[in-house]
Amino acid sequence: MQTADVVIIGGGIVGSSIAYHLTAAGCRNVLVIERESAQGKGSTGKSMGGVRAQFSTPINIQLSLYSIPFYASFDERLGYPCDYRPQGYLFCATSEGHMAYLRANFEQQVALGLKNVRLVDGDEIRGMFPHLRADDIAGGSFCSTDGFVDPYSAMIGFMTWAADHGATLWKNTAVMGVAQDEHGIAAVDTSRGPVVTRKVVNCAGAWAADVAKLAGVELPVQPLRRMLVPSEPFDEFPHSAPMIIDMSNGFHFRPESRGFLLAWNDPEETTGFKTDFDPAFVEKILTRAADRVPCFANLPVNPKRAWAGLYEMTPDHHPILGEAPTMPGFFLANGFSGHGVMHAPATGRILSDLILTGRTDLIDVSLLNLARFAERRLIHETAVL
Repeated sequence: MQTADVVIIGGGIVGSSIAYHLTAAGCRNVLVIERESAQGKGSTGKSMGGVRAQFSTPINIQLSLYSIPFYASFDERLGYPCDYRPQGYLFCATSEGHMAYLRANFEQQVALGLKNVRLVDGDEIRGMFPHLRADDIAGGSFCSTDGFVDPYSAMIGFMTWAADHGATLWKNTAVMGVAQDEHGIAAVDTSRGPVVTRKVVNCAGAWAADVAKLAGVELPVQPLRRMLVPSEPFDEFPHSAPMIIDMSNGFHFRPESRGFLLAWNDPEETTGFKTDFDPAFVEKILTRAADRVPCFANLPVNPKRAWAGLYEMTPDHHPILGEAPTMPGFFLANGFSGHGVMHAPATGRILSDLILTGRTDLIDVSLLNLARFAERRLIHETAVL
């Protein structure tokens, strides 16, 4: 009979980070169960890879203040690359309302210890990026330590380090059930047979609600399709650019390889397990791209290279972290609402702390527990891309 101190369901970047943090803290009998033939086939491998501390809520800022320095020292800590590129995030405000919002966020970010963020005026943005149509840009916010990572490399780095230090990864393995007794979690039933354990972590991403049901836990997490469009090689806009966000409509883009990666949150998108790319999206996003960056009217795009992935949305766009109140030993790391890659390091540390010691000093984790929905303690993040 197989036994494990901790079973992690889902081998994406969040599950891999938790496995790393547990093994680094001395818990070596960790089993990660991945249903696919390879890691990263869920949301991790389809992520845009952005990392930022420019959020509007203290809790998201704090998660980034651990995660981004972690990525900056990832290669040194783990001996594997994550390709952290601190090219920044530039939010471009097109109204006084946007500027007031960025000023309020800036004050909060600085108060919490973010050192590299600053407000910029419209003229500075026009000077930085003369390629932008900036006649309506009132100003913005820029943080030089924001940037991008390669989600797949980071996930592999976390999992390989964990495996080198005692953790086990089972691929091609389905979880069919979660057994309970009077003390809570007792075992996990898998396609490779039962695993006796007292601690299970749900890291199933967009599929987290189905996994939670196996343990009798109702989880308010829904999948929402997000589509990304990469360009072919294009050299009419600088590749040293940050992630640039047009606050008038949410269109954003960043350099990727020799081209650019375009993103936009279509407000007409509805929830569901839709993972096919909709070709009609190309025209929608290119219209917005060319409006903000006139030279993007010539941007070469091959729709066959575009892709769709799933965000795992919660009602307040914040993750659910911690032990399920109705099921002792069943831990949740779900509902990142598009921020799973950027907050994976902090999530790994927090869940490792909670599993091994019952507490964490990284954040006030009670703010992110599952009970907040029943108790109407929602925390609304407005800076969602």
